[in-house]
Amino acid sequence: MQKQDINMATFKDFYNLEVAPKLTKELGVKNVMAVPKIIKIAINVGAGEAVTNKNVIEKIQEQISTIAGQKAMITKARTSVSAFKIRKGLAIGVKVTLRGKRMYHFLEKLIKIVVPRLKDFRGVTESNIDQNGNLNLGFPEQIIFPEIDFDKIDKIRGLQVTVVTNAKNKEKGKKLFEMLGIPFKK
Repeated sequence: MQKQDINMATFKDFYNLEVAPKLTKELGVKNVMAVPKIIKIAINVGAGEAVTNKNVIEKIQEQISTIAGQKAMITKARTSVSAFKIRKGLAIGVKVTLRGKRMYHFLEKLIKIVVPRLKDFRGVTESNIDQNGNLNLGFPEQIIFPEIDFDKIDKIRGLQVTVVTNAKNKEKGKKLFEMLGIPFKK
């Protein structure tokens, strides 16, 4: 029974039981609440083509909802930009914010399944982490996610994934992501 419990452990348990204690020691953190952790994951797709084709937004929303396991929101333009034929209030993108169980499930899928499927992937560069310790990953196509059926998509589109942490700086953020299993370029 003990062995089965270990195999069924969630990614959140992995963070709480293995990553957090190691981070506490390595970073010399005295307060448990100061240990870097992931707060949320934001997935975003910009759809400039929605200006000419209104059905695009619904298709993107359906695909991102499938990837995230949560209904995605349609984002609207805040201002008008005549050069791009965008009017204020026009639907121009789709986003979803994951927290809690869904966030940890998506992060595990991202690290163990999606990143290894990237073509010519040599590791995440350090420049993908901002000064606040958040990780930004751009994916050139949505078909690298296992939930997307290649035969049912209308067009290959890229998407942006931002993993937001409470790390105070780039070094703490990088250490957190290394311990979670994200491969960095050597």
